[in-house]
Amino acid sequence: MSTPRPTDLILHRASHALEVAFDDGSRFRLPCEYLRVESPSAEVQGHGPGQKVLVAGKRNVNVRAIEPMGNYGVLLRFDDGHDTGIFSWSLLHELGREHEARWANYVAALETAGLSR
Repeated sequence: MSTPRPTDLILHRASHALEVAFDDGSRFRLPCEYLRVESPSAEVQGHGPGQKVLVAGKRNVNVRAIEPMGNYGVLLRFDDGHDTGIFSWSLLHELGREHEARWANYVAALETAGLSR
């Protein structure tokens, strides 16, 4: 199966969400907070398995700029200064498909750690 290609990418600044549609017919509205805490950057994901960092306090984060990275994906520049990690099209599709489960895990991890969004 080939990687879905984007057909539409819309930043909804007022509602802090990135909407992305793909050629397989899927369309996802991804909160900027979710994208920030799931950033593919080493700062968030670490440099190996089991090193992911739990990022708290990003409830109101927004994307201030989107920069295309060839045909591969986009670099999201967040208004909290985070601007590393390229969101490939396949990662954005995965984040869309797994949004509900990943978000539930994130909120549970915050609660366990005594942290807030």
